[in-house]
Amino acid sequence: MDRVTTDRRLSMTQQLVVDLTQQILAGELPAGSKLPTEQVIIKERGVSRTVVREAMSRLQAEGLVETRHGIGTFVVDTARPGDFQGSKHVKGGAYDALAVIELRLSLEVEAAGIAAQRSTPEQLQAMREALDAANAFEATDDESARVDFEFHLQIAQCTGNSFFIDAMAHVGSALIAVIQQAGPAVTVENRALVIREREQIYAALARRDAEAARASMRLHLINMLQRIRGVVELTAQ
Repeated sequence: MDRVTTDRRLSMTQQLVVDLTQQILAGELPAGSKLPTEQVIIKERGVSRTVVREAMSRLQAEGLVETRHGIGTFVVDTARPGDFQGSKHVKGGAYDALAVIELRLSLEVEAAGIAAQRSTPEQLQAMREALDAANAFEATDDESARVDFEFHLQIAQCTGNSFFIDAMAHVGSALIAVIQQAGPAVTVENRALVIREREQIYAALARRDAEAARASMRLHLINMLQRIRGVVELTAQ
């Protein structure tokens, strides 16, 4: 198999993984639901059997699905005991959210710089759509954490690096859970600032300015840390 064919297959696998991950995190494919059969995915997506099987293997490795031989592939409960997740208490959720944001700082800053250099026009358009969806949500909406994460997941996808994509997909369910448990770090008062921070990230990516993309992402995540620390301080009182 030549390099071009291999790269194309890997790209299609990554896209399928990201799409299915987003559907699972969004609840479109809830825990216990059965994924479409291999034949259906091949027909609907126009991909090969190898692409589908590699995508399923990645989703299984990330703990999002499980295959029951002779029956099919099912979405697992991502909130099972023993999985990485926030405390059921608000204070625990806030502290867990801080830990996840610290992890994202080590991951997403460089991802943004790489994405600025590698993103395609089609990926930038998908990112623009994800950003518009995130900006449209009210700060207090329970789904705001999920749609914000989808924007960040699109950035990871733009790196073309399966390790960035898999890492972001893997922390997705934990990230959304702990932020929702921590309470709204994005409030009515700071919503405009959050939107401006995300727009700065996108603008840097669109003009392919890697250093500005890194700086904008770092600022956004550091500010997010400060906002969540505010939640921690309130709950500690």
